[in-house]
Amino acid sequence: MLLAGFHVASGAALDMGVSKMAFLVYRNGSALAVVAPIAYFLEKKDRPPLTLRLMAEFFVLAAIGVTFTQGLYILGLYYLAPTYVSAIQNSVPAVTFVMAAALRIEQVNINSRHGLAKIAGTLATIAGATIITLYKGMLLTKDSEGTHKQKDIGVVLSPGSTWIAGCLIMFVNCLCLSGWMVLQVPVLKKYTAKLSSFTITLALGLIQLIAVAPFFESNIESWKVQSGGQLFTILYAGIVVLGVAWNIKIWCISKGGPLFVAAFQPLQTVMVAIMEAIFLGDRLYIGGVIGAVIIIGGLYCVLWAKSKETTSNNDLLTERRSLARNLLHEESTYENP
Repeated sequence: MLLAGFHVASGAALDMGVSKMAFLVYRNGSALAVVAPIAYFLEKKDRPPLTLRLMAEFFVLAAIGVTFTQGLYILGLYYLAPTYVSAIQNSVPAVTFVMAAALRIEQVNINSRHGLAKIAGTLATIAGATIITLYKGMLLTKDSEGTHKQKDIGVVLSPGSTWIAGCLIMFVNCLCLSGWMVLQVPVLKKYTAKLSSFTITLALGLIQLIAVAPFFESNIESWKVQSGGQLFTILYAGIVVLGVAWNIKIWCISKGGPLFVAAFQPLQTVMVAIMEAIFLGDRLYIGGVIGAVIIIGGLYCVLWAKSKETTSNNDLLTERRSLARNLLHEESTYENP
């Protein structure tokens, strides 16, 4: 729900004329200002020591999860409506699954039903995202006058080129977001202070954004917040989405793995569509509906497979523990007849 609101709030911020670079810097700055003190006091005694290797890993996480993921997302919103940005991000479960399987973080057993269901669900999400990208179909709703007009970003594109460019940008965004979630697993095993881990990543990401900001936004006037609406969207995106929702996401990754978290991504599409219809009134095409239905079907295949896999692993662990106890009991009986 919080992340769905972010799609709509970000689109509204860009419609109100907020500079995309200023939005990113202020968003991350506001989140860091809130999260850093909390992390410092809550994890003061539990925070592991920082090594040079860990700092390098945090720097990579910041580049992938903050600089590239957020930057590409904002750029994607210049080309596409929030509903379609959210819909294309539904390919994140598939990309995450492939990455996690390649790194042996996620199990893939093609000889089991849950293994095949994982693969089928992954393929379904890819198919749905492809339909959304390549097929618009019949227009279902008309956008309200003046809502979500294409902005001047310094590049002249035809409507068709705009659509394809936006989709390609968002697919790269999905790669970065999936990579960020998968790489959280090995980092959190070494640095168990989750809130501090996020704070360090956020701080390094903010430094990266500030370093590149002058190359993308040199006009001082663009850095001024002009209205209360602009300020609200920045604070919502920073404090609520980054400060709260992303910390919840990191905690869930540590408990259920990256695929478990990524599998819920498609649910944002439904919430975004509802919010967008109320607040922005953007167009909705039949291709988006068909693609979203296929993606959500794939989601539940993946969730079912994860549930069966967890049950199977727990049963196997229980069986092994029982066998070990029986063997110890037999050895004790043999040694002490």
